[in-house]
Amino acid sequence: MWDKAVELVSWFLSGPGRNSRIIALFMLILNWKSVPFVWTFRVFSALTCHLVLREYHAHSPDKLFHYSICQSHATLYDIDYNLHKSNSTYFADLDVARIHLAGHLLARGVKALSENSKTKLVLDPRNPTRAAKGSVSVSLGAVHSSFKREIKPYQPYEMWTRVLSWDRKWFYMVSYFVEKGAVKPRSWDAGSFGPTRKTKGKPENWEKKVFATAVSKYVFKIGRLSVHPAIVIGASGLLPERPGGWIVADSCMKHTASSTDAETKDVIQEAEWDWRRTEGERLKGLVHAKHFATLDELTSQFDGGEDGAFGKWSLG
Repeated sequence: MWDKAVELVSWFLSGPGRNSRIIALFMLILNWKSVPFVWTFRVFSALTCHLVLREYHAHSPDKLFHYSICQSHATLYDIDYNLHKSNSTYFADLDVARIHLAGHLLARGVKALSENSKTKLVLDPRNPTRAAKGSVSVSLGAVHSSFKREIKPYQPYEMWTRVLSWDRKWFYMVSYFVEKGAVKPRSWDAGSFGPTRKTKGKPENWEKKVFATAVSKYVFKIGRLSVHPAIVIGASGLLPERPGGWIVADSCMKHTASSTDAETKDVIQEAEWDWRRTEGERLKGLVHAKHFATLDELTSQFDGGEDGAFGKWSLG
């Protein structure tokens, strides 16, 4: 077995046509994430990493808004005719980055939701004495991206992803595509994943290091029933106790959506991390998320070409 492996490697490196094989292997390594079916592998490896191979993390509420950082680079097949990373390829990277964050943070809550018949985390609204029934799903509702600077061929970058906010239905995450190594966190929650910075506050000129930003929203469901995100977040141990609980009335949610940074500034700066500080961070993010949510209303603008259309062409 070993002899055959050595013979195969020797033929690959020295046999006829070796230059073509070596170049092909080199290109495959440099562009591996663009190879067919590798996206599926990347997604399922992230899920397996956090939901199967590792113990479910027990984070305290002050970690809810921390970043998950993923590293990558722009491959040859990511590049468009302008010789920079194509806008469409950002979304494939976001798929993986979001799974790493959600899998790391919410594994315990999603597991409890999947065992709802036993945990009774969500009750049937038609009969509150029994658990809601149906298959559990976590579905992506929408993504909005804003492109700031180009990513050049093979340029490395990092994706910094964190929880932005949530409302009665949607769980929002924000991702930043950042120049690799340009920004360092103040600390790591567990272990060491690289150097940290000593200065407090935002890194100097960090905005110039951001290639793009993206906001994504997810919905948790049991059958056809949408699950309030606070239920899953709370079951993951990430919400401090709050008088009256976190499932508030619709009118309260509408009020918080109109809050401003100025209204929550004092709450954010409280020294103790209690429910007020978590709510302050949620409101701060919701200021931006609420604008994103209004884009859902664009479906009402579609009129089926009432005044006509130019023509019909193939996408290729």
